[in-house]
Amino acid sequence: MNQKENRMILAVPKKGRLYEECLQLLHKIGIDFYRKPRQDITLVTNLPILLVFLPAADIATYVAKGSVDMGMTGYDIIAENNVDDKVDTLLNLGFGKCKLQVQVPVESNASGGSDLIGKRVVTSFPNLTRKYFAELEGVKEDEIKTKIQYVNGSVEAACGLGLADGIVDLVESGDTMRAAGLRVAGTLLQTETKLITNQHSSHRQLIETLKSRIEGVLTAKLYVLCQYNIHREKTGEAIKITPGKRAPSIMTLDNQDWVAINAMVEKSNLAEKMDSLKAIGATDILVLSIENCRV
Repeated sequence: MNQKENRMILAVPKKGRLYEECLQLLHKIGIDFYRKPRQDITLVTNLPILLVFLPAADIATYVAKGSVDMGMTGYDIIAENNVDDKVDTLLNLGFGKCKLQVQVPVESNASGGSDLIGKRVVTSFPNLTRKYFAELEGVKEDEIKTKIQYVNGSVEAACGLGLADGIVDLVESGDTMRAAGLRVAGTLLQTETKLITNQHSSHRQLIETLKSRIEGVLTAKLYVLCQYNIHREKTGEAIKITPGKRAPSIMTLDNQDWVAINAMVEKSNLAEKMDSLKAIGATDILVLSIENCRV
């Protein structure tokens, strides 16, 4: 028990779609631990952190109450548990992206959520669903006509089994929805995994350290390092093409008429940047991958 005292508690999903992504992120930011099979609590060996593996649906509540200092979970869970204002959201982690959507059978005449008013809707997100239909009906949440039934898992089967006229569930690729003979009839929200903390945690320094590490990993996924040589008189044009995150690095070469420029460039428009550099006379254009960084 003494080993657990004074450690920051970090919670990640114990299974499911977010588990593997969260584990990869932990390893990339240098958190060393060993999790035995069926073990939901483990000590990090190189930092004063107690790592706990919890159902994703519970993490936001534990963080809000202060039982956990920091957690990784989907925004859909944060919103469903109504703790947006009780936790601090530090970062969007860029994975687990999907939409919480109203779905109806493909043969249904419903064209939107309003066509399900007064009908049966099955969901694993009763609070968000109730709020959605209350807004559609223009009444308080406890006055809605729509019959909302909670189920934990296999929501997509409800219509096929005759239990619902529509469902509210997460849609990522849409394969599961289409396989169940369903189509989208409305969207409640877009979600992705968030890094959240308790607002009153006493481990602020360690929280900032982990945030900085994660920011470095996320930035490295989006950027590459572009190096090239350019005639000195073209430096201004080159900087406009590759301004870097804050500013590019410029170094003098043996040939005083030329300089070398290093700049971080977004992967998404790298090809266009390289074309533009070549067009103004840049030479020896090299692109290097970034494994990690601090920005």
